[in-house]
Formats: sequence, structure tokens, C-alpha cells
Amino acid sequence: MRRDVRVDGVVQGVGFRPYVHALATRLRLAGRVGNDVAGVFVEIEGAPEDVGEFLAALPRGAPPLARIEHVHVRPATPLGIAGFEIAASDARGARNTLVSADSATCADCLRELLDPADRRYRYPFVNCTNCGPRFTIVRDVPYDRPLTTMAGFTLCQPCRAEYEDPANRRFHAQPTCCPACGPRLTLGDAPDPLAEAVRRLRGGEVLAVKGLGGYHLAVAAFHPSAAGVLRARKHREDKPFAVMAADLDQARLLCEVDEQSARDLAGHRRPIVLMPRRPHTPIAAAVAPGNRQLGVMLPYTPLHHLLVRDLGEPIVLTSGNRSDEPIAYRDSAPLAGIADAVLDHDRPIHICTDDSVVRAGALLRRSRGYAPEPVSLAFHCPRPVLACGAELKNTFCLAKDDHAFLSHHIGDLANAQTYRSFTEGIEHYSRLFEITPRVVAHDLHPDYLSTKHALDLDGVELVGVQHHHAHIASCLADNRESGPVIGVAFDGTGHGPDGTVWGGEFLLASFTGFERIGHLATVPMPGGAAAIRQPWRMAAAYLGTSAPGWRPEWDTVVAMARKGINSPLTSSAGRLFDAAAALLGVRDEINYEGQAAIELEQLADPAVPDAYPVRVDDLIVQGIDLLHGLLDDQDSPRPTRAARFHNGVAAAILAACRQARDHTGLTTVALSGGVFQNALLLTRVVRSLSDNGFRVLTHHRVPTNDGGVSLGQAAVAACGEPSPASDQGEGRGSGRGDLLLPQEPRDVAQGQARADDPALGVRPDDTVE
Repeated sequence: MRRDVRVDGVVQGVGFRPYVHALATRLRLAGRVGNDVAGVFVEIEGAPEDVGEFLAALPRGAPPLARIEHVHVRPATPLGIAGFEIAASDARGARNTLVSADSATCADCLRELLDPADRRYRYPFVNCTNCGPRFTIVRDVPYDRPLTTMAGFTLCQPCRAEYEDPANRRFHAQPTCCPACGPRLTLGDAPDPLAEAVRRLRGGEVLAVKGLGGYHLAVAAFHPSAAGVLRARKHREDKPFAVMAADLDQARLLCEVDEQSARDLAGHRRPIVLMPRRPHTPIAAAVAPGNRQLGVMLPYTPLHHLLVRDLGEPIVLTSGNRSDEPIAYRDSAPLAGIADAVLDHDRPIHICTDDSVVRAGALLRRSRGYAPEPVSLAFHCPRPVLACGAELKNTFCLAKDDHAFLSHHIGDLANAQTYRSFTEGIEHYSRLFEITPRVVAHDLHPDYLSTKHALDLDGVELVGVQHHHAHIASCLADNRESGPVIGVAFDGTGHGPDGTVWGGEFLLASFTGFERIGHLATVPMPGGAAAIRQPWRMAAAYLGTSAPGWRPEWDTVVAMARKGINSPLTSSAGRLFDAAAALLGVRDEINYEGQAAIELEQLADPAVPDAYPVRVDDLIVQGIDLLHGLLDDQDSPRPTRAARFHNGVAAAILAACRQARDHTGLTTVALSGGVFQNALLLTRVVRSLSDNGFRVLTHHRVPTNDGGVSLGQAAVAACGEPSPASDQGEGRGSGRGDLLLPQEPRDVAQGQARADDPALGVRPDDTVE
């Protein structure tokens, strides 16, 4: 019996061919296995019972990094051949293979790293088919050494023997190497770069460290002044730094680590995990000033393992860049003046990736360890799609068939270097996965650079997608649902088709359209973008002269808001949180995106059950009621008041969703937007909705913040039918199509896609994120 087998999924660069070779050899089967541009092909021949056992076992015992999506089997004519071999890779044909994300050092490699008798003892680049660099070194497919940045390192004879031995776990491991033939570590002219690095860290110096996806800046986390020096040089006033701990035991000394966090910390993806920090640890005050959370990750490269073990304490490990710039990865030149020394190596990084971030099992930033592995879709894309994403926390998304290739974290496109990373990333993904977009989706904000990029493309159909519709569509795609649902999209800023700044929205939404049925009551944003940087302005806009101003400019700002002078109207939930933070004395001005809302959440006492009352009239939430509640409750402790505000927001969402259910009969609610990064609020909202008979959809595979918007844009563009052109050029918009609701909804504002009346120059900013 002979069978031709095609295996789709993440099956290149993960030891799949050696696995197939071993399985076929054990079952005494003949044939071959190989890589091509579509994945892995297998030709198998032998006794029917052995072929049957092979096919049954194939998906069960796959290597740990493999992700099999489909196994296609078809009959073939037996050839009477003997032996089983690994065939040369075939680079011909249309590309349809997937590329593995970078993976943390496996247990076997870690044992070798720490074994004095092993020839790779303390070698900082040990790897095998089960771990090590993948996406960051891949230049093209199929995944073979000549098409990676390891092409310049010729295998020595012992490594070559391992590479060619089917019984060895380094069989066809493309990045494999050893001290004799692989990359080398350097720190100036130090004879022992690692020892010199540890000496400098102990002395309080700032060290640049080249990692998998770029350079990090490191200091000793317990050193009394090193983190403060790093903060000053990096121009990062308050935003917390992440910390790398040696292992789970050390992480538990710093934070309260629950089971979910432990799984995230120790898994092969190794994100930064945000957890409640323990009091009175030796972590320096400047690492995460005033923050009840601490971001911790475990080592994910051999170099990291050696560095934290030799130092004997955790290290601060933050992106190697100046504030608001992309991470350095080609060389360390951008870090001159920040780092005192550079722990470098000569393995090139082809594409930079920041560390991913997780909180309570939810992704806040999807990058290293996750990208470029696709998000599987519950629908088929009839034409290839490019979705250009948002302006902040940008990701782009390329979609074809039933795969959405959500990019690694790009960042704030207003920075020229970041925008170049955006355009280069699109080119790289397009080449890697052979996707030539025919449909290009973009945000409606005319000043987003991602929008301008889309509008500059020729020969494509353009689809404008309203920002909050994209948020809800992202949540639907994340959960493999199609709607319609009651969508709650709460964030800082999104261009509203009515010319106002949206951000506290209740939508009836599916992939094919949306209707705005409710929102937070609008208020002015006095000073436009200045109201984002200075939360007290939002308190003034909400309360006017009914509250005593504590800033000299209070009355001037109130008058500006009342007269509508540079004061665009907004329904933003993020701005409501800013106003509450200002009233509670948390933050009058912010130094980083979302600071006021983040600190407000941390102030709140989660044990407080009651809430400030808030009116929800015909799906319009009167946010001012919550602020009056804060003012009228000044005898209570600030943590109690902060909690009552959060609980009031959750109660308002429940009330609005109940009204929406009464109008539509829908019982499923999708929650999306940066505000729902707030774990306290999210927990309260999910619990209250569930207790009241709703089915609740939240994000799991992609971020709820603007990092997930491109997935929603792609889903809308892929699923929508053609409709009249939007005002931005030829194309169509996201306010189209029938929602197919169970009953006809009442008269609501239609979310037609248009881009006129930009919000008076307000710069896009999802501040609550």
C-alpha cells in the first residue's frame, strides 16, 4: 500500500521531518519526507496495517513546537521501493507554508548548557529542533539554513554529523551550532564577555544585550540606583520596567503567581507576565514606581539563563530603544549614550520583535513567541486581504484562505523608524506567505499613517472600517464567531463617522455591518490632544463650575469647553477614566499612554462591592453621574471610591446591554477595546453579564487593545459584500450590509463609513491602554 500525505500547519523548523523519519523507520515503511513551499509532504509505502498505524500516529506524537492544522491523504500506486529518506527541499510553486515563532530554550538544551562534560557547556547559542530562533532569523521559505541568517556559519564536522543523523534531535535543526562553528559573544575586547557583563551589572552599569528579536537594556534589579539611571537615560519617567527572573521560584519571591501565570511564564512562548507584586521585595523602587503590578518573564535564550544565574538576582530587561522609538536590532548604535557597554553577538536578526505581554491569560501585546503564527479563521477569505491597523499599538494583518497572519507588535506609527518597520514588515510577510493583497482595509481616520499607506496603494479595492466596528469584529474573529452581537467597544479614541471622537460605544455588529445604538454621553475635550495629556481637563469638561477647580487654568478650560473652542465632542470611556483619576488625585498629567487609568485601577480596592449610581437613558450612559458620586463621597477612602467608580462603570454596561437585549433579542455580548485591559473592570463586567443571562465574548488569541484592530479590519474586508464607495476613494465602508437581527431594531444612528470632519486635529491616542 502507498499513500501520499500532505501536512499543513506549523511543520517547518520544528523537527517534523526527523519525527516522520523516525516514525516511518520504526514501522519499517519506505518512502520519503520533505519540505516545500506548501508545508511537509510524505510519501509512504508498506504493509496496509503499518501504513494505517503511521497515519493514526502521525498527529499524536508530533514535536512540541509543531501545530498540525490538516493532514491530507490520497492513494498512490506502490513503487516497490526500500528505505525511507529525507528529501531535498523544494522551493518551487505557490507558497502556503507556515513559519514557527521563536521558542524558549528547551529542557534538553538547558541540561547541555549547564553540563561541564558537554561540548556546548555554557555556549550561549545552544538550540535544537525543539527550541531557539525561528521567525527572527528566517529570510525566506522553505525553512532551510541557506535562507536564514545562519547561512554564514558553516557547520563543523561534529555539528554536521548531528545535523545528518536521523536519530539526533538536531537532525535538520537549521540554527544548530557550537562554539567551534557558531556565533560568538563579545563585549568590547573582554576575554570573557559574560563575566565582564556580570561585573558591570553588579557595579550598577547599564548593559545593552542582543537577544532574539533585538537589543534589550539591562540593569541589576536589586541595585539601588541602576534602574533610576536607566530611566533617566531612556527618558522614561514612570512607565514600569519588566524584570527577568531566573526561574519560577524566583518569580514567586517577587509576585503572587497563580496557575495561569505559572503556565504563561514557563511555556515555550515566554511572554512578560503582569502579576501582583509582593510587598517588601528587594526590587529597586525605580523599577516599577508606585505600581502594584510587576511584569516578569523567565529566560528564553541560553544567554539569558547564563546571565541571571551568574548574577544571582533578577535583571531589569527592557526594550533597547529611546522612548517612543522602535527596538534596535541591526546594531547597537541607537543605544549610544544609554548603555555603558554592549553584550553583543554576530548572528544577524532579520526582523525585530518586542517581547509579548500577558495578563491573567490575556494577551496585551502579541509579538515574540507568537508571531508570525496565524490566527485560524472560521471563514474563508475569497480574496487576499491586507489590513493596515491603527496608529498606536499598530499591527498589520495579511489574510488568505482561513489564515490571518497578524504581525508582531509594530508600535506608534508617528515615529518615522517605526513606520519604516511597518512597511518593511508588510513586504516581508507578503513575501514569506506569498500574499498579494487584492483588498486593503484601513481605519477611517484620515490622518492615521496606516490609512495613508492604504490610500497610496494602487490596483487594490479599499475598505474603510470604523475603528470600533473593527474592535468588535476582532473579538468575533478571535472567538471564531460571526455575530450579530451586542458589541461594547470601550477605548480612548476612534474616529466617529459623525465627526465626534468615539470611544464608549454600544454597537449591534457582525462582520458585514454595524449600527451604533448607544454610547457614553458626549462631552467636550478642551484643548483636543491636550486633554489626553492632562486628565484634569476632562474633569473640568465634565463638571464645569459645579466643582471647585484645583488648577489655575480651570475656569479658562471650562469656558473653552462650553464655547466649543478646540474642544471636539467625545464619547470616550478612556477620557471618563481620566477624569475620575484626576478627581481622585491620582494623576493630573500623564507621562506615558494610559497612565492615569492604569493607576486608577491599581488604586481601587477589589473587595468593595457597591457602586455609584449612574443613569442609562435609552442606551446613553450619563458618565457625569459617576464623577458626582466621587465628589459626594469624599469621606470614604480613595481606594473605596476608585472601586465604586469601577463598579459603576460595570453596572452601566450591564444596564445598557439589557436595554439592547430588550430592543434586539440578542443575548451575546462582545467586549473589546483598550479599556478592557483593566482586569478589575473586565472581571466585574463579565460576571454581571453572565449572571444576567448573557453569553460573553472576550479576547484570548489577540489583544483587546489596538493591537487587535487589524484582525477585525481584515475580517470585515473579507466578509463584506461590495457597496458604494466611501469618501476616501474607491472602495467600500464598514457600515454596510444587513445585520440580520432577530427583529427590526429601533431607529438608530447608522455607522456609514466616511472620513470627513476629522476631530479638529485630535491626535489618535488610546490613552487607557
